[in-house]
Amino acid sequence: MGVLRSTHSMQAEVEEMRAALLHEGGAAGWQPSAGDTGAVKRAAGGQEGDAAARTVCVTGGISFVGFAVVDRLLRHGYTVRLALETQEDLDKLREMEMFGEDGRDGVWTVMANVMEPESLHRAFDGCAGVFHTSAFVDLGGMSGYTKHMATLEAQAAERVIEACVRTESVRKCVFTSSLLACVWRQSYPHDRRGPSIIDENSWSDETFCRDNKLWLALGKTAAEKAAWRAARGRDLKLVTVCPALVTGPGFRRRNSTASIAYLKGSRAMLTEGVVATANVETVAEAHLRAYEAMGDNAAGGRYICYDRVIRRAEEFAELERQLGMPSRAAPTQSVDDRPARFELCNRKLGRLMSSRRRCTYEDYFPVRLE
Repeated sequence: MGVLRSTHSMQAEVEEMRAALLHEGGAAGWQPSAGDTGAVKRAAGGQEGDAAARTVCVTGGISFVGFAVVDRLLRHGYTVRLALETQEDLDKLREMEMFGEDGRDGVWTVMANVMEPESLHRAFDGCAGVFHTSAFVDLGGMSGYTKHMATLEAQAAERVIEACVRTESVRKCVFTSSLLACVWRQSYPHDRRGPSIIDENSWSDETFCRDNKLWLALGKTAAEKAAWRAARGRDLKLVTVCPALVTGPGFRRRNSTASIAYLKGSRAMLTEGVVATANVETVAEAHLRAYEAMGDNAAGGRYICYDRVIRRAEEFAELERQLGMPSRAAPTQSVDDRPARFELCNRKLGRLMSSRRRCTYEDYFPVRLE
């Protein structure tokens, strides 16, 4: 969000974004809006109401996760309004000369600051749904995320939800959280029989995160809770997706800062059995499936998203190598020699992704913030 990069770095990132679109079949066309940056654009063809129902806004749409979500939406026939925060973000899109002028099924851009409710309201107006994938990163810092960012992220989450509620056209919001909002808790007794299950009812302990300077976990936990509080009792359907460490083609360059911040405390996570990864395409598909199922009242609440749990020290060392991180000493006791203290569970998302079984929104909606 508003991070500066060198020209060389930006050009390399643009090339990777272009290659990703070519690999996935590409989009019909991306077109920046002209004139008033708050203007509402409609997809051409069909009835205005039908077009509006297929129009969504994505914050952070040129981030690693956001870009994949935008691409997935386009391939499923949505018109996407991309909320950009900086001129640099807009420059990246303008570098993509491969996109045509036809914006019928493309992306319309609008400038919006997640800390400014008025600009968010203008960006969301006319959209049926919002995907909030925007997140804070600190490319200049050692850890990629700071304590101050945790506070800002919670404030931004509340303002995004308030803007959704205020905008008459918006009925649904898919909020990108993190598995880190679920896994960091005070140690459980060692004499428990079997592992403790971490699922959608699990929340990271904010005090524990603060005491151990786990700032990204603190920020994601506080932000998601702020979103749920802001949505409670309001005329807005909210779903949160909690992905593990997001990987995929080009993730070292495009997501390295967030990945390094995610892996703070990774040795403890590895020991406890909660280091997991999620391919960016799986994460994007989870966002789309949740959004569409909300329309049938078949999805709600939180969804933990991961593809693989890393249990072996050598697997984790390979992950560090892919990120360009210095390899750390493996635990003195093999992780495979003893049962994990915790067990991740993504069965709820698995049902959503693999089944058309209907349920009521209320069955999945309740979220306990304790």
